Amino acid sequence: MIFQTLGRGGLVAGLIALAVAIGLLTLGLSSRAIAAAAPVTVKIDNFTFDAATITVPVGTTVTWVNQDDIPHTVVSDDKATFRSKVMDTDDRFSFTFNTPGSFGYFCSIHPHMTGKVVVKAS
Repeated sequence: MIFQTLGRGGLVAGLIALAVAIGLLTLGLSSRAIAAAAPVTVKIDNFTFDAATITVPVGTTVTWVNQDDIPHTVVSDDKATFRSKVMDTDDRFSFTFNTPGSFGYFCSIHPHMTGKVVVKAS
């Protein structure tokens, strides 16, 4: 019935328009689903991480910045998930959290310096 009303050219044009609309909708949903979370910065100063605990969504990159005048490190509690080199003043270390969970960390030079990143599923 639709074919008779629109004719072959109208039906083809309608199907192409429908396919384009579905493609655009899918693209829009996909780009929102994979959009990266805003980066987060943790400052290191005066022998402390400026936030004892931060909560972030999966996919967030956390960057630690040493603003102290002495070296520090950032090492996950399991000593395997992430580990920075020794960071001098103004050095940075970044890690992207792609898995939900709770990730404790510390400075291996000054073990009393601790923090935690809580990663929530989107």
